[in-house]
Amino acid sequence: MPTKTPVKKTKKSSIQTKSLKPVKKTVKNPTKKVTWDNLESGFERLQKSQDLAWAAIRETQEAHKETEKTLDKAIKETEKTLNKAIGGLSNTLGSLVEHIMTPGLPQKFKQMGFSFNRIANYKWAEGVYAEIDGMLENGTQAVAVEVKTTLRQINIDEHLARMEKIRKYADEHGDKRQFMGAIAAAITDKSTREYALKKGLFVIEPSGEDVKVTKPDTEPRVW
Repeated sequence: MPTKTPVKKTKKSSIQTKSLKPVKKTVKNPTKKVTWDNLESGFERLQKSQDLAWAAIRETQEAHKETEKTLDKAIKETEKTLNKAIGGLSNTLGSLVEHIMTPGLPQKFKQMGFSFNRIANYKWAEGVYAEIDGMLENGTQAVAVEVKTTLRQINIDEHLARMEKIRKYADEHGDKRQFMGAIAAAITDKSTREYALKKGLFVIEPSGEDVKVTKPDTEPRVW
């Protein structure tokens, strides 16, 4: 009998084949067509946005106008108050000048050896621009009086400069008189008063219903 060839059994491979994932098919979205309705809707939305923006701008402009009106009103009220205050101050200063430059003032100077027979005021000296509240005068001498509500050192320095202008004007017009200076004020303090006296100026101050005149410790300065 023929010998049967033994059949070899094949071993299953230890490597398992991986299953392949199915490939998804991508479907392209169809291009969206723009219609007149779409355009019209877009224009309407744009127009609405513009209207809202212009409305906001107009509202802001109106608010600015109201603010300007309020500011203008406040400025006018401030100007009115300031003008009233300045007017009151001018009246006060005018009353002070009238009070100090009384007919009795020459008598005060006469007690110190000066004789003045006239009180004048010069608002502007030609070519010199020196305003003078009051001038005590005679044929050979004159005292230029500057009147202030409150006396400060700067007022004294300004009056000294004014006296130089008065002298210049007098020289240019052949006026050979001696000029002296005086400072008058309703309110003074000790240091300011002493400063004026050291500069050779007379100091005039209210004293009750009258005025008092203080002469410099040395001879009055003459221009």
